[in-house]
Amino acid sequence: MSDLHAMIARWAQPGRVDWIGVRPARGAELQVLDRVNITDNGLDGDRGRAGKRAVTLMQAEHVPVISSCLGRTDLGPEVFRRNILISGLNLNGLKAREVQIGSAIVRITTICAPCSLMERLIGHGAYAAMRGHGGWCAEVVQPGTVTLGDQVQPID
Repeated sequence: MSDLHAMIARWAQPGRVDWIGVRPARGAELQVLDRVNITDNGLDGDRGRAGKRAVTLMQAEHVPVISSCLGRTDLGPEVFRRNILISGLNLNGLKAREVQIGSAIVRITTICAPCSLMERLIGHGAYAAMRGHGGWCAEVVQPGTVTLGDQVQPID
C-alpha cells in the first residue's frame, strides 16, 4: 500500500449519530426519531428505496457551514431532509467504503446533491450553499438498528 493510500485509509476517531429522520412520503414532513431499523430498503418508515441511495447521511459539521453561507443561524438538520446526521468523522473521505452505524453496515456510494426543493424550503441561495456539503448516499450492506449516540466507523 502506498503512503497516500495508507493516509486515505486512516481515520482519527469514530463518529457519532447525532440525529435521525425519516420521510414517509414525497414532500411529507420529516419525522425525527431516537432509534430506527435499517432494512435492505433503507430506514423503516422512510420513502427510500433499495440500492445505492437507500440511506442518506450528512455531516453535522457542514450544517454551520451551509448556515453561514446563507447568513442564517436557525437551520436544524431536519430542513436538509437527510436520514442520519453524523459528527466527528469526515464522510467525504469514506466514498466506496463500508461503514458501521450502530449494528447496520452501509457502503458510501455517491454524493447526495441538493435539489431545487432546498431553494423553496430554506430560501434563496440554499442550492448553491449546499453544493459539496449536502451529504452522501449509501447502500445497505447489512441491516441493523441505529440509535442516537451510536458510533460510526469505517470497517477496515
